[in-house]
Amino acid sequence: MSFETAEECWRVILKELRRDLLPEIERFARQNRAPAKIVFGTSGWRGEIGTDFTFRNVRVVTEAIINILKREDPQLKAALGIRDFEEVRERGVIVGHDNRFLGREFSHTVIELLNREGIRVFYAGETTTPELSASIEMLNAACSINITPSHNPANYSGLKFNPSDGGPAGPEITDPIQTEANRLMQNTVDERSYPADSEEIDTTALYIEFIQQRETIDLSKVRDFLQREDCLIVVDHVHGATRGRPERLLGQSPKLCLLRTEDDYLFGGVVAPEPSKENMREVEEVLRSSNARYRIGVIMDPDGDRIRFADHRMQIPMNYFGAMAFHFLHVYKGIKGVVVKSVGTSNFVNAIAREHGVKVVETKVGFKNFRPYMLKNATERAVVAFEESDGISGYNHTLEKDALFGLLLAIEMVATTEMNLSEYLEDLMSRYGAFYPDRSGIEVNRSLQGTPLKERVSSLKDLYPPGSILKIGDKTLRVKELITVDGVKFVLEDGSWFMIRPSGTEPKVRFYIETRDPEEKESVFDLAKRLTEEVVGGG
Repeated sequence: MSFETAEECWRVILKELRRDLLPEIERFARQNRAPAKIVFGTSGWRGEIGTDFTFRNVRVVTEAIINILKREDPQLKAALGIRDFEEVRERGVIVGHDNRFLGREFSHTVIELLNREGIRVFYAGETTTPELSASIEMLNAACSINITPSHNPANYSGLKFNPSDGGPAGPEITDPIQTEANRLMQNTVDERSYPADSEEIDTTALYIEFIQQRETIDLSKVRDFLQREDCLIVVDHVHGATRGRPERLLGQSPKLCLLRTEDDYLFGGVVAPEPSKENMREVEEVLRSSNARYRIGVIMDPDGDRIRFADHRMQIPMNYFGAMAFHFLHVYKGIKGVVVKSVGTSNFVNAIAREHGVKVVETKVGFKNFRPYMLKNATERAVVAFEESDGISGYNHTLEKDALFGLLLAIEMVATTEMNLSEYLEDLMSRYGAFYPDRSGIEVNRSLQGTPLKERVSSLKDLYPPGSILKIGDKTLRVKELITVDGVKFVLEDGSWFMIRPSGTEPKVRFYIETRDPEEKESVFDLAKRLTEEVVGGG
């Protein structure tokens, strides 16, 4: 078969699982010289391999990063955590990749250009996002470059940049990189070969050392639980780079069941290798077939920064687990501070925090917005920071979301409370009330994408201010509070809420809701859709 574009080739590969056609994709990735528009989203630049994520364009983005590291801008240097470029050369840059197609090859392209500049390079090989974050701190490196598109489909690759504090780069860093990359896109690119010299590092060993130093997780207790108790730990890696990590963290054990650890660039046909409800069915089957007293199951995304939980009775999404994590860290481990969550995340944690006199901070969507509360010198320091889209970190831990931390925390939680996760959740709901979160969304006219859509959604705050009456099914409820840090969130008098949030990159509006009665979900979604159509209808 012959193909004119990588996009055309990928359509056949994904539809028919034609792994034999991947060499064609590599050919496109090496030969395609077309420039691409570089956009750094909430977690780096992503693109289709061979279409816009090509060796040429990876060189352009790497050049842009180098130029930004050289830039004489005091505010930019402060954000990067560096004094000057000479310090970058000395402290070094960590380069790693997940286990997707061409990850190693793209990494070597990055390393070549860093070598050209005389920068010390630490090569992590196949690794995870949280391990890179921890390794930056353990090695005092200047930054890291990670070739990964996180949980995107198999035809994608991506590039994440983390500055010297190990956290995800904020817009004060990514905006200049993006601007510089798009400027360089129009220029001739240096495509000469350079040596790809580097010092190999073991990021898992560094991560274990990091965990033991920080002491938020009691690793000895977690390992002892696995050895001594009647338990089963099931981890689904979905063919991602988290494979091999549980054995290193917990030790080899017949009580550890590891799923989908094989190499597979197409993720076994899974369209989106994310920790979703649908992708977790195999974990649930294994848990239910066991008679162990304690059963813990998780699924992680390919670069290890998202996680979903289950036991033999139910799945436990991050909306619930994050609240459980706060209760455990605050009540059982005595950690003081604030709760930090994204604005579209369940208010279950609010109810628990209120009873314990702990402040809750709601931020814009995007884990990078948690940084001010995760720093060691923060005035208000997070006990836990989490978002409904399966990301979590905790006190004195990495500034990145971390699936490995989530796994270890879940095990320590069960070991300490002597309850399975569902038992602990039911106990908390009996004390603090039940909450039922969900999400949905609609597409809108493409002409509205971007600023026009944001403006129209924002107008809802003026149309329905606090005190307004809204009809939800057969009920009428008063708007108690409006939160506008990201879209418009309507908090109602019975504690339920819904948020209408425009996408920044697609012609879509997303709905996040939470009810106190599961039967009311559909009515709240209908209301959110009706209000959205009121301001965007007619395009």
